[in-house]
Amino acid sequence: MITSRGEATKARILEAALNEFAEFGFAGARVDRIAAAAGCNKNLIYVHFGNKEALFTAVIEHNTARIIEALPFTPDDLPDYAARAFDFATANPASMRLVAWFALESGLENPASRVQAVAQQKQQIGLAQQRGTVTSAFPPGFLLTALLVLAAGWSAGSPFGSAMDPDAPEDHDTLRELIAAAIARLCQP
Repeated sequence: MITSRGEATKARILEAALNEFAEFGFAGARVDRIAAAAGCNKNLIYVHFGNKEALFTAVIEHNTARIIEALPFTPDDLPDYAARAFDFATANPASMRLVAWFALESGLENPASRVQAVAQQKQQIGLAQQRGTVTSAFPPGFLLTALLVLAAGWSAGSPFGSAMDPDAPEDHDTLRELIAAAIARLCQP
């Protein structure tokens, strides 16, 4: 919940910056466009975030937090998680384009919150493997990566999906079921 005018401004800046970075990447994004979209003075961006790179990092952290909140991780039911991740990816194209731009930008540090979230998910998969609910044929990091790549493969930020498989089912629910079934087979103990 936003409790102050400053927090409201910061939230508007983060949302405007997410859209700007998703559209143009770090290098192409312009702070003046972010300020205009947020309805604030350009100087306020520097007051709240310091510089463009710190703003980008804050946007990545904010986006990561939104994804984690929207997608509770279920290591004992990875097919369901993949289906929900697919739904999120297709419903949030700006979020997925931002993730794609982040992967393409060289020299930008992976925010600690993102590193920690991935480490926790890999650890949870490892524990599910120990319980015998997920195959131990593959390392946890490989399973998590395969799941997320498949789930996001038809999103706006992916060069795959529709571009490589024009015959893919156009029905969202059918594609969702296929992704869940593929992850079920991959993760089957």
